[in-house]
Amino acid sequence: MDISSFDDLLNAARQQAQPQRLLFVFANADLPEDSTPAQRERFLAGEGGALVPVMCVDKTPQELLSFADLVEESREFGQDWTIVFAAALSGSAGQAPSSESAEKPLQRMVESIKAGSLGTFIPFDRQGQPVMLA
Repeated sequence: MDISSFDDLLNAARQQAQPQRLLFVFANADLPEDSTPAQRERFLAGEGGALVPVMCVDKTPQELLSFADLVEESREFGQDWTIVFAAALSGSAGQAPSSESAEKPLQRMVESIKAGSLGTFIPFDRQGQPVMLA
């Protein structure tokens, strides 16, 4: 299935054979202290930098009606963010994974993002549109 918006992700998760729990890690771009002048220039132009996770949450697809719901909930935590990474955790026997069982996968997701290993996550911008990261 082609995911061209956050709503597509919600719809895909709702259509899976087993209930899903969605994992979200919100991040900002930051400029490392040891950056070069060229890296600083790119960063000031809106490119480059290191992704720094600032908060995370897990939700079932039924707990979110839209991307606006996720953005509104993120505001309650008072953390600014520029990108949110999404992943899904599949349930079994007709039950979605519990929030408790999502804790370790969510922490692994945070650590992967810190390490720059982003291949299995779908990044979305603040408008809910998928982002291609280079």
